[in-house]
Amino acid sequence: MGALQRLSELNRPDSRPAKLIKFGGTVECVSPNLVTVAGISQRVSLGQVVRLGENALGEVVRVESGHTYICPFETDRSCNIGDLVFADEQLLPTPNQHWLGRVVNAMGQPIDGLPPLAASIAPDAGPSRPKHKNGIMQRARLNMPLKTGVKVIDIFTPLCRGQRLGIFAGSGVGKSTLLSMLAKSDAFDVVVVALVGERGREVREFLEDSIGEEGMQKTVAVVATSDESPMLRRRAPELALDVCETFAQQGNNVLLLLDSLTRYAHSLREISVANGEPPIARGYTSSVFTQLPKLLERAGAGVEGDGSITAISTVLVDGDDHNDPVADAVRGIIDGHLVLDRAIAEEGRYPPVSPLASISRLADKVWSEEERSLVLQLRKMISKFEESRDLRMLGGWKPGSDPELDKAVETVPVIYEAICQAPNAPLSENAFDDLIAFLKGNNQPEQSNEKAPAG
Repeated sequence: MGALQRLSELNRPDSRPAKLIKFGGTVECVSPNLVTVAGISQRVSLGQVVRLGENALGEVVRVESGHTYICPFETDRSCNIGDLVFADEQLLPTPNQHWLGRVVNAMGQPIDGLPPLAASIAPDAGPSRPKHKNGIMQRARLNMPLKTGVKVIDIFTPLCRGQRLGIFAGSGVGKSTLLSMLAKSDAFDVVVVALVGERGREVREFLEDSIGEEGMQKTVAVVATSDESPMLRRRAPELALDVCETFAQQGNNVLLLLDSLTRYAHSLREISVANGEPPIARGYTSSVFTQLPKLLERAGAGVEGDGSITAISTVLVDGDDHNDPVADAVRGIIDGHLVLDRAIAEEGRYPPVSPLASISRLADKVWSEEERSLVLQLRKMISKFEESRDLRMLGGWKPGSDPELDKAVETVPVIYEAICQAPNAPLSENAFDDLIAFLKGNNQPEQSNEKAPAG
């Protein structure tokens, strides 16, 4: 075989020695959230991880015939014009049993100061790597009741295992505090915590105080704080879903606590705007509303025999506007939502869940007929009580003029006192029994005036 023929054989795509030949390009333009590269357009695809220069990594977000646009994972690492960019397939960690009890960043690297994670790597297949994609008719139905131990939730908005629930509130009302109460539930085999775009000081506080040393033994925490790049903040919840799917496929019932979904949407917006996508609603681009259901639909029930993923996510409503585009979009995807009312929190009633505005779409699968009838009566009395608040403050109500209102005025304050629950209070084993016993005067009121820290 001649030299020309050997060179021709070597140039065949299926015969190039990977260790001898690397295909790459060069950096042509650098901006805070985007790097433009020439020379690798035909060697990469959307979502692929590439290496920028010596140490930096980035993800392909746009491909043109002559240029490739890459969003770097760490914006503080220097990248200069002329630097080499290699399109080699990167190997990223794959979740496994050794992740339990660990705290990792959005790249799956441990940040808890403990020894490195046991090696288990697989080729990266893009920004999200779901382990399975079951057809809608193959998924198990959600019909197994789930007791959270939070009385106001178990009574008014009961959940099923595998349900997706949103906690909607403005800033400082108590979303993270309620999330910490839900994290104490012992109804799950594995807990996955995704802290996305939140304050850095909250990480240790949440994991050490809310989860605790014993709870961390069955917990995996994925962290991307507010000072990290939008790409890392975007990848954190997607890696958390990877972890959930790994354990759910092994038959475990998994709880995902995602704080917050709004920060995830913000990271999507930053990336897409830097990529040139036009905003369509309050600065959000269309791709934000495409990615939200892709993330949330990964939670839920698997096929019969597999475990389930119960997802509880917080949603920050800007300016207490519950018609915010992200909040409105998420409400249409998930299976129920809890609305935290700032007025309730200001009164010192915790958790400040509004029984009238909160909904669980699977409540009818949990309530018995007696419980359903009781909740309807409670809602009716609470509605009557709240509607007449201004009238009563102005002195327009007199006892005896309206029997229904008289009963509401007498009973609703007792109901409010009964469903109050301090963040450090024990979880309720049976919320309806506790409520009935309280209404009958068999229980003393809890310390309902103890204010919870803002979340």
